Amino acid sequence: MTSDSSASAAPPRGPGAPLSSSEPVRSVPAAPAAAALLEEAADLLVVHLDFPAALRTCERAWQSLAGDAGAEAPANTSLEVKCSLCVVGIQAMAEMDRWQEVLSWVLHYYQVPEKLPPKVLELCVLLYSKMQAPGAVLEAVRAWLQDADNQGLSEYTALAELHVQRVLLPLGCWSEAEELVVGSAAFSEEQQLGVLQAISLGRQQKHQPLVSAEAQKLNGEGSLSHKFLSLLTLLRRLWDSAVSCCFSLPFRKSLLAALILCLLVVRFDPASPSSLTVLYKLARVFYRIRGAMCSPLCWPPVHN
Repeated sequence: MTSDSSASAAPPRGPGAPLSSSEPVRSVPAAPAAAALLEEAADLLVVHLDFPAALRTCERAWQSLAGDAGAEAPANTSLEVKCSLCVVGIQAMAEMDRWQEVLSWVLHYYQVPEKLPPKVLELCVLLYSKMQAPGAVLEAVRAWLQDADNQGLSEYTALAELHVQRVLLPLGCWSEAEELVVGSAAFSEEQQLGVLQAISLGRQQKHQPLVSAEAQKLNGEGSLSHKFLSLLTLLRRLWDSAVSCCFSLPFRKSLLAALILCLLVVRFDPASPSSLTVLYKLARVFYRIRGAMCSPLCWPPVHN
């Protein structure tokens, strides 16, 4: 009875109250308010598709964690809640097309990139790589990979390989990628070989568009030259055809007949005595034309 009365007289202890050495250790959930807000944010994100409300709920949960900083709770559970809040917040910001703010948003809560959870940093790399802005996370991932505490994590190798594939290779940082792979003990020989092959392939693909553009330019210039020569050849053929038509025998006969008709009918009267001289000269001109058709160098003399 005495123990009962003393127990009833003792003030109630909250989940965050400090425990004395005589009390049994109880399993207390870490930051229950933050965990409840995490569930609410996930529900708003997945079920209701209310992305602004989901982000606001995540920020309220972070404020709750900051207020419970002095509370004693399992560290692993609290870290999982923080990481999950970042995952939900990143997805909500991406859905709202605010992906440019993601890295600064998570760094606002973790202060330095070395303290970012691997899952959160991986999401940042994938997001910025998908949006073709890998340079935005370059310095953050560098700092995280160079941290000695992170190099002992099981996720280090996967994140380093992701950094090479999604950040360094697209940015053309070939030397840095090779140094990261060869100088790190986290990569096995097989993994090093695979990443080095990817680096070599990336170099080839980076230079291939330049060579292809030059080849297309040369091919274009060659095509234009070929078209120009073809046009000149066609014009020459047309000219040769026109010349051959003009100097063909039926055409010359028609032209001479028309000239004779014009001279005989229009220019002079055949019955006039003065026309004899004109007819004689005309005959000599026709004789020269006929001689020119046979041999251009044999021109007969013309006597007045």
